[in-house]
Amino acid sequence: MIQVIVKKQKENIIGFRVEGHSGYASHGSDIICSAVSILTINCINSVEEFSEDEFILDTNEEKGLIDFTLRTEPSKETALLLRSWEMGITQICQTYGEQYVSLINR
Repeated sequence: MIQVIVKKQKENIIGFRVEGHSGYASHGSDIICSAVSILTINCINSVEEFSEDEFILDTNEEKGLIDFTLRTEPSKETALLLRSWEMGITQICQTYGEQYVSLINR
């Protein structure tokens, strides 16, 4: 299962931790892992490209880990990108069920 933790401070998303593999299908054919990975990596790349916000990033490919945390409060651009990412992850959870992806807000 993929565990997604959304890091929040007040009403702002300040980061996320995505870890694990969904187990939906074999490696290379798992559409859930692909969808979560694409949303997550695109969000990080977009924050880097379209904002001045600085962040801390930790990854471990074997564990399927991506841990992203902003260093300061999000700018308007970053806040929108993070809300969009959260919406996509939520839709994946609703579509495929929590046996493959769990979403936790902290």
